[in-house]
Amino acid sequence: MNIVKKKAFKLVGKVVNAVTNAATAQDMGSKKNNGYQPDEKIVSLCRQIGAEGIVMLKNNDVLPLDKERTVSVFGRVQRDFFYVGYGSGGDVNAPYKISLIDGLRANKNITVNENLAAVYENWCKENPVDDGFWGHWPMCYEEMPVSNALAAEAAQESDTAIVVIGRAAGEDRENKLEKGSYYLTDEEHAMLDAVTLSFKKVILLLNCGSIMDMCAINAYGDRISAILYVWQSGMESGNSIADVLSGDVSPSGKLTDTIATSYKRYPGCNDFGDKKFNCYTEDIYVGYRYFETFKKHRVLYPFGFGLSYTQFAFENVDFKAADGKITVAADIKNVGEYSGKEVAQVYFEAPCGRLGKPARSLVAFTKTGLLAPDESERVELCFNIADMASYDDVTEFAYILEKGEYKVYLGADVRSAECRGIYVQEADEITLQLSQTAAPVVPFDRMKATPDGITYETVTLADYDLKQIILDNIPDVTPRYTEPCTLADVKNGKITMAQFVSTLSADELEALSRGDYTMNSPLGAKGNAAVYGGVLESMRKKGIPPVTTTDGPSGIRLTSCASLMPIGTEIACSWNTALAKELYAEVGKEMKILGSDVLLAPGINIHRNPLCGRNFEYYSEDPYLTGKMAAAVVSGMQSSGVSACPKHFACNNQETNRIYNDSRVSERALREIYLKGFEICVKEAKPLNIMTSYNKINGVWGHYHYELCTRILRGEWGYEGCIMTDWWMRSSKSPEFPAMCDQAYRVRAGVNVLMPGGGRVSNKKPDGTLLKTLGQYNGITMGELQRNAAQILGFVMQSSAMKGDYLK
Repeated sequence: MNIVKKKAFKLVGKVVNAVTNAATAQDMGSKKNNGYQPDEKIVSLCRQIGAEGIVMLKNNDVLPLDKERTVSVFGRVQRDFFYVGYGSGGDVNAPYKISLIDGLRANKNITVNENLAAVYENWCKENPVDDGFWGHWPMCYEEMPVSNALAAEAAQESDTAIVVIGRAAGEDRENKLEKGSYYLTDEEHAMLDAVTLSFKKVILLLNCGSIMDMCAINAYGDRISAILYVWQSGMESGNSIADVLSGDVSPSGKLTDTIATSYKRYPGCNDFGDKKFNCYTEDIYVGYRYFETFKKHRVLYPFGFGLSYTQFAFENVDFKAADGKITVAADIKNVGEYSGKEVAQVYFEAPCGRLGKPARSLVAFTKTGLLAPDESERVELCFNIADMASYDDVTEFAYILEKGEYKVYLGADVRSAECRGIYVQEADEITLQLSQTAAPVVPFDRMKATPDGITYETVTLADYDLKQIILDNIPDVTPRYTEPCTLADVKNGKITMAQFVSTLSADELEALSRGDYTMNSPLGAKGNAAVYGGVLESMRKKGIPPVTTTDGPSGIRLTSCASLMPIGTEIACSWNTALAKELYAEVGKEMKILGSDVLLAPGINIHRNPLCGRNFEYYSEDPYLTGKMAAAVVSGMQSSGVSACPKHFACNNQETNRIYNDSRVSERALREIYLKGFEICVKEAKPLNIMTSYNKINGVWGHYHYELCTRILRGEWGYEGCIMTDWWMRSSKSPEFPAMCDQAYRVRAGVNVLMPGGGRVSNKKPDGTLLKTLGQYNGITMGELQRNAAQILGFVMQSSAMKGDYLK
């Protein structure tokens, strides 16, 4: 049979019995969404990307399900599904949520063992889940005990079992090396033992926010017939999973992280979770860059891996290097029996050289359209030769192409990709000259590849006069413009932004540099994260509107209902940037309807360690995939006239003591791994806002980091938008200018807005630190305050808040 895409649908009518208990948008949302219904298109796109993000790791011909086959579903999360991670990024008031069991029931090609489903329904009602409280959410839910007798009884009614195991993800806490978090619980083992004893066909679904230990699962061997990471797919979760299991959609998701044989095999596992600091000793060898270079045999499932119901061949491959670019083209042919999609992935292997290089680095990818059996699609993947350069943070402080052979690989994952061509670099070449910045200030040893294997070297420490660099770039003051004017006059070209800003008082400049003090500001939609811009009446009279921000990325966090998106990891596992862009264009439209001007999304930190509690919001261990997916999401959202706000800039790679922890990282790893996704996103999608991180980066908090925010983000990448803090910040004096602290320190660093504007317990008054040193030696200057205001208002003027009377 051919796999075809099925359009998203909504059932109409009340649930009348267990057999027809299919959760739908109109049914489940009607009681709590105050009349709001998500648009049919966003529902369809959520369902589609949820299905495309599912990663099938194993399939011994048990999938897709036969239409006449009855399935017995084990595991309480069939009903109590984890739809999204806990915390600000997932706390969306969804209009409905489709559970696994309801999604299976709603699919006409799947028949559920209702007797077993009734057992679970009754048990779940008698044993309701406890979702805990902020930062203390459950890692998993208590599982219903499954006896051999229960499994055997279910096997009398069906020959196929689905076992679903759930894991929560959450902000402000980590996953743990414990049963019920990274490892299976005793009850889950017992459930698998009982089910695999009675059923010869067992499908395991992993409802997780991030990868978990697979060693114990793999120990079951062929007693488990199929394994799929179904992730957390938001409001359409059950429908997306049913589409894949039934064969309505062939799985096409690919891993965005390497699954190792055990946690201890991950690089940097011993340098994660410390409350004070973490030295990034693995350096650039994160994820597959480490495994493919040094420890191939420690991998269970390689980066980029994922099975389909069909098979694909890469045929008629062409390789060309010309005009500073490399192009790899191929016909991708469906040589199997089902329709499906394939992801073409291009990697390069650079010569080890004096810098040391990973054996593989992703440099391009694309996803085909839906291909029927025997159908082909010609794909062409192109990248700059300079994209293969490495950053020398020892002597040159530049990106360099070292001489030697650069092998280019094409395939369906990092391990199976084959060499398709070789580019020869005749001599060392500097492709981009930069200067040392944001470098470590504390020595530690980092990993380095050599032709003979692994070695370690001490990182290069910062050696420059940051104080003088800052002083050399203090802006001049703009003389006061005396004519009456509004921000609309700037927008209409009647006056310059500098002229308008010069009319603002010191108090107004201060107010622009912060939000309206609290979350859920009365100036914005109910339930907002904060409001900034026109937070004073005098500013609103000058035509500066208040700008409303809302938490994301899995939807719009407000009191009103909003569509609940799949988690970031699942979106990235689709490897479908076009689909992600289309989905978030619809999110942008929904923002306009609900009153959100800025969505605090996407989250684009790197999956440095599988235990990071917030990995579910982020995309991948790979910076290129992260950057391309983020650029798609930002482009889509902002195409609807609203603003994205990528976060957290930068190195927010753990939640433990995140507001004080110091990420100590070499300049090379910082540039090649942890900043690269932001760089791609900024240059390709031009986000209008960016959020800094809570943590320190080489000794400096993100919200005070002149080198990251001014030298790199604005100076090197040409960023022109607004930079805001994460919510609240740490008090500190400037090391370079000790008389300055807090808000003056922040504004001088180039971080425009303190959000939400005050402390956690706010008296709704400025803290006084911004203007305290105004006019003093080495204190904050009027030129800096004006520059800060101009950067903020540059966004406000083009925001979706600039409408109605503000345009007059």
